[in-house]
Amino acid sequence: MRADELVPDSERRGLIGALPAAARPYASLMRLDRPIGTWLLFWPCAWSVALAGVGGKWALFGWFLLGAFAMRSAGCAYNDIVDKDLDARVERTRSRPLASGRIPVKAAWGLVVALSLIGLAVLLQLDRTAQGIALLSLAPVAAYPFMKRLTWWPQAWLGLVFSWGALVGWPAVTGALATPALLLWLGSIFWVIGYDTLYAIQDIEDDALVGVKSSARALGPRARLGIGISYALALAGWAAAIWMVRADWLALVALAPAAVHLSWQVAKADPAKGELALALFRSNRLTGFFLFLGFLTVGLSSAG
Repeated sequence: MRADELVPDSERRGLIGALPAAARPYASLMRLDRPIGTWLLFWPCAWSVALAGVGGKWALFGWFLLGAFAMRSAGCAYNDIVDKDLDARVERTRSRPLASGRIPVKAAWGLVVALSLIGLAVLLQLDRTAQGIALLSLAPVAAYPFMKRLTWWPQAWLGLVFSWGALVGWPAVTGALATPALLLWLGSIFWVIGYDTLYAIQDIEDDALVGVKSSARALGPRARLGIGISYALALAGWAAAIWMVRADWLALVALAPAAVHLSWQVAKADPAKGELALALFRSNRLTGFFLFLGFLTVGLSSAG
């Protein structure tokens, strides 16, 4: 099949479809039509800044959002470079720009470098401690695409990577890492394990076909239970982080909207319904927003 016959519908309509034809494969490589990944990478950064009390550094939210966009986009391109041959064997991913041959690998690496330079510009806006912690994330980020070949729980590794912003936001405000940030990070890791297990449900059959491992495959019919346990542990970590900042039972009420929303996800989750699982996964942008409001309320009230 010719490469031009593998152009996905997402490049013929919407945001990407409105771009010049030459730019569309690169926008697709960056997942420009799927901003959910940017939000999921941004929220732990924002939570950490918020729970630390912001310290008057409101511009950090904008910088972290830009950084999340750039580094998530770079991560998608890097992941596709690593998985180019694997993606070509899977129906859902065979139309990706690298798998279909519509972008040369060298050009993809060029995009990774350009996006990383944007990330560097964001890094330079941070406190030196925050910069050092952010740089430590590069090794686990580079290793992530290989985890699904090595372990049944690549979602746990993704949790380490996608939650790293919780370790960066706090010192960006205060100048030092503290226990609440570590607890926030721990809670976020379990949140990622839960929502990425939801995401992996849609790929169970294809993953089994090509020999890729995932928590959804490992859990099988017990996926709902696994997601529920992950979310419960996430809430426990976040509650502990809040308690360290404000030891008041009333402060824990800040978690109530997110707890209800996560419970709804667990109740609706079904390992046999891939499309529903994808919708539930995407709803976690709302979970992140609920948590942001809660952490901001606690952080500002404690700072005052």
